[in-house]
Amino acid sequence: MTDSEKLDMILSEMQDLKRRTTSIETSVTDIKLTLENEIRSSIMRVAEGHLDLSRNLKDAIKIDTEKEMLSIRVAVIETELRKIKTRLEIA
Repeated sequence: MTDSEKLDMILSEMQDLKRRTTSIETSVTDIKLTLENEIRSSIMRVAEGHLDLSRNLKDAIKIDTEKEMLSIRVAVIETELRKIKTRLEIA
């Protein structure tokens, strides 16, 4: 193999590497665009939905806690009312 043939072969391989590198760069650019335009916005939507669910759950738990406290207060008042009625009937 002559030097000229070796040089042609090396140049051919270099051109092939350049084509492959360009192809890889294009693929990476496509992946970055997909990540920025589709995946990131989808993740944001999911995160916002999660925050809304978390807020709704906290509100529901707060309401249940308030109901439980009111139930306890009503039970105490009913007991006191029974005691008062019993004392009034005796007197």
